Amino acid sequence: MQAEPVHELAMLRHDQRLLDLAGGNNVPESTLRRWRDEMIGLLAAKAPRLDRALRQIARRGGEVVLIDGTLIPTRRRTGTANRPNYSGKHHRHGLHFLALTDERGKLIWISVARPGRTHDATAARHDKIVEHLKAAGLGALADLGFIGVDKPKNPDDLVIVTGFKATRARKLTPGQKQANRVLAAGRAPVEHGFANLKTWRILTKLRTDPCRATTSCEPCSS
Repeated sequence: MQAEPVHELAMLRHDQRLLDLAGGNNVPESTLRRWRDEMIGLLAAKAPRLDRALRQIARRGGEVVLIDGTLIPTRRRTGTANRPNYSGKHHRHGLHFLALTDERGKLIWISVARPGRTHDATAARHDKIVEHLKAAGLGALADLGFIGVDKPKNPDDLVIVTGFKATRARKLTPGQKQANRVLAAGRAPVEHGFANLKTWRILTKLRTDPCRATTSCEPCSS
């Protein structure tokens, strides 16, 4: 049974097919599938909850976290049930995830899987990101996709900083452009978090049932 974790890590890290692992290790494919599902379930159960992850950052003296959304590609499936998984932004099928990192880009939390057409702001509202940040006493740096998520009556109470967005009728001032550049530099480490997440090749293109995506991503983020 010591080979079980090795097989599981090979499937997650290298995205090896069950059939190939079964033939190469003289283990029935059904057994590998059972091991995979059991191991992913156990690892996913250890994934941190959002409120606990934020409290841990606050206890370490952190003041802000970085937030962004990403698309994990999936196979294109037929049928009306799969249409919500098509992302017009990325022009492909996939599942949407929100992720939080610390200021250095270390992944601290990842959301449940949602249809690929989900907007970052919509996902943030569903996960009550603003409320959790306020409870932990933290702020967050985000891109323009999160505009409107945090709308306090007092601007001084803003916890999600998103920068300034130009419109056809209103161009950005030099000061606003400079503020956006500073914000972009502060947000840059969040991309390192996603890069580390996707070193697990199973997340470069999910081939499993989309309903299993949440538990598959949580082990890779922990």
